[in-house]
Amino acid sequence: MISIDGSAGEGGGQVLRSALSLSILTGQPFRIENIRAGRQKPGLMAQHLACVDAAAAVSQAAVRGASKGSRFLSFEPGEILSGRYSFKIPTAGSACLVLQTIFYPLSRAGSASSVSIEGGTHVAWSPCYHYLELNWLPVLEQIGFTSRLDLLLAGFYPEGGGRMLATVRPVANIHPLERQERGKLVKLHGLTMVANLPLSIADRQRQQVLHRLDDLQSGPAIPDLKDLPPVRIKTLQLPASFKGTCLLLQAEFERSRACFFGLGALRKPAEQVADEALDGLLDFLASGAAVDRYLADQLLLPLCLADGPSSLTIQAVTGHLLTNAEIIRSFLPARIRINGQLGLPGRVDIIP
Repeated sequence: MISIDGSAGEGGGQVLRSALSLSILTGQPFRIENIRAGRQKPGLMAQHLACVDAAAAVSQAAVRGASKGSRFLSFEPGEILSGRYSFKIPTAGSACLVLQTIFYPLSRAGSASSVSIEGGTHVAWSPCYHYLELNWLPVLEQIGFTSRLDLLLAGFYPEGGGRMLATVRPVANIHPLERQERGKLVKLHGLTMVANLPLSIADRQRQQVLHRLDDLQSGPAIPDLKDLPPVRIKTLQLPASFKGTCLLLQAEFERSRACFFGLGALRKPAEQVADEALDGLLDFLASGAAVDRYLADQLLLPLCLADGPSSLTIQAVTGHLLTNAEIIRSFLPARIRINGQLGLPGRVDIIP
């Protein structure tokens, strides 16, 4: 049984989620102690328990320690089973992170699976639903996965209450990925979204982005923004049980793509939501990298299962990336080389 210190590295919930995925994929049991020891509320919370429950369900696992606040867990996976699954987080915990925990294991099942997850779909400290749909999933399709996502209800902090569906189909071969040069920025577009709020808020978010882009394009040169086609930002009224707002920007380059988003909150101006998304984009443009900081972390595991070496230039070396690499090394013989200083642009080379 593999032993993992949950307080090592970044020390958050990702240590647990990656270990769950890898345990099912490799058939190796693990035990983890000091779960989220450095957090303000250490131990397993509702979101993490949902990940454990989902992982146990798809692999017929034997589990000990799965209770709220527990700092210890043992997990012994069985056979991966495809099927129709339904999971619910009773808080605004991230439904997207639950999906990512079981996505790769289910892609190794014998047939397609249907997964329904209730919880937060647009919440902080996790990829939002539209980031998965527009950025994460298209790259996975490029390396061999064939899946589908649908949003039935958006769920925002603090109530949650969202619902998303995923169809996960078996993958025969995972292809390597070369993203060292992103090429020219050929298109910039986005979504400005509200749920149970006036559309004027969505319009303020859109106008803030467009006004700032106008100023940037007429000011000191940002090469990527010169000669850029008109930016289109579509307005969406999201189905939801509670209020919420989000703005997402998607940049498409000749050989890459990247997404950045901002989320609304109580007493948070619409303009600040827009600024968060645009500032994320500008930081990415300045890095010269081909892969944004979040996608780099999310691609590490599947590329360690690919049938050849991969190489990525990344927006920033993050604590999440370094921690994820260490967990993967505990389960797989993959060689992962991360060059660059923490917080600065870098490069990742992976040999499965």
